[in-house]
Amino acid sequence: MTSKHLVDPELLPLIQQVPGFQLSRDTLPATRAMMQAMRPPVALPPTVTLTERRIPGPAGAPDVRVLIVQPKAAGRGRPGILHIHGGGYIMGTPDMTTPTDAAYATQFGAVVVSVDYRLAPETPHPGPVEDCYAGLAWLHANADELGVDRARIAVTGESAGGGLAAATVLLARDRAQYHVAFQHLVFPMLDDRTVTHHDPSPHLGEFVWTRDANLFGWTSLLGRAPGAADVSPYAAPARASDLARLPPTFLASGALDLFLEENLDYSRRLIRAGVPTELHIYPGAPHGFMMVESAQVSKQFARDSMAAMQRGLGA
Repeated sequence: MTSKHLVDPELLPLIQQVPGFQLSRDTLPATRAMMQAMRPPVALPPTVTLTERRIPGPAGAPDVRVLIVQPKAAGRGRPGILHIHGGGYIMGTPDMTTPTDAAYATQFGAVVVSVDYRLAPETPHPGPVEDCYAGLAWLHANADELGVDRARIAVTGESAGGGLAAATVLLARDRAQYHVAFQHLVFPMLDDRTVTHHDPSPHLGEFVWTRDANLFGWTSLLGRAPGAADVSPYAAPARASDLARLPPTFLASGALDLFLEENLDYSRRLIRAGVPTELHIYPGAPHGFMMVESAQVSKQFARDSMAAMQRGLGA
């Protein structure tokens, strides 16, 4: 059964350009290169700067590359944002998030740190999430230098980056080392069991990020077949048995996204655990729909997303 008739007409160019990734160990290098080539050049606003640094990685692991986007003007008490890029746990770079980071810096005066975490399958769990946690640790440790208020730090991410953002926030709660004020999750990749679901929706995941791609992504991250009983919640946050004491949450998903049902369930469980949660579902929208910036549904997402981040940061 095809879901094409359900796609917002303004989003049809997306599914024509990216109908779905054909992923394997052999094709992964070419797919990574294609993703890099598709990324348009970024013109930063004149009021922000972009710098690259190497920060200490997890114990025994390499340093982590981060990109820092911040206002040129000096300031104190700024919001801080840890941004984690998407790519199915297997591809992508923090350069992908620069336009959004520049918007955060411009509109909220925020200092944004985007993490170049190690990718699977070369680095399976827990390497990627520990790199992201190292980014959170560095942001807290260097808050004074950056002019950041440690009480106003958010963690955000899209797709696999949303999964890593949720996992990083779980680690921050459980290790009780660093405060996170807000989590901002955009169609997060949260649950390896979606791969093994016995009754999958016939309308989800036909375009962009498909079931086959999801199987490859989770297998790469876990280093084994997904769906086992002992998968860590820091790999697949939907596995967490307790979602209490997590920070206020924004979660957005497209109505045709493969991750819709796992996102709905995570939101329901957050609300049940007493976590203030804002949930948005966008009709006719497959995974990555906001890449068509001119579509009305993408503009609505952008308004909702920025308004939520503003509230979450108290900006």
